[in-house]
Amino acid sequence: MPARRKARKRALDVLFEADLRDRPPVEVLAGYVERIEKPRPEHLDYAIGLVEGVAGHLDRIDEVIASYAEGWTLDRMPAVDRNLARIAVYELLYVDEIDDAVAISEAVELARQMSTDDSPRFLNGILGRIAEYATR
Repeated sequence: MPARRKARKRALDVLFEADLRDRPPVEVLAGYVERIEKPRPEHLDYAIGLVEGVAGHLDRIDEVIASYAEGWTLDRMPAVDRNLARIAVYELLYVDEIDDAVAISEAVELARQMSTDDSPRFLNGILGRIAEYATR
């Protein structure tokens, strides 16, 4: 698994836990990082950046997702999909060194591995529309 995909998976783990426990993502992140044995993996810094970035822009990210999720509310989305979308939208809007296509394909691939059969298509559609918005 490529390093950035591992980082996204770790970020998903933290955001998913924070979502389910209704805890601040940065608080969950602190406990998560504390439990990781040393030496810590190189990709951990990117994972931390993703969680902190999503947490710092959560209201805007959720607003964008909600406005492009035709017929779906954030609460109705599976928690894995909601948090994969948050990571990808953060990358689309705020991380210039990640190509839009990479952010989308990584979210779709993780959804394929970890969510429902319909999730990859759902995320691809919503993230594609958001990427079009982001490039305007």
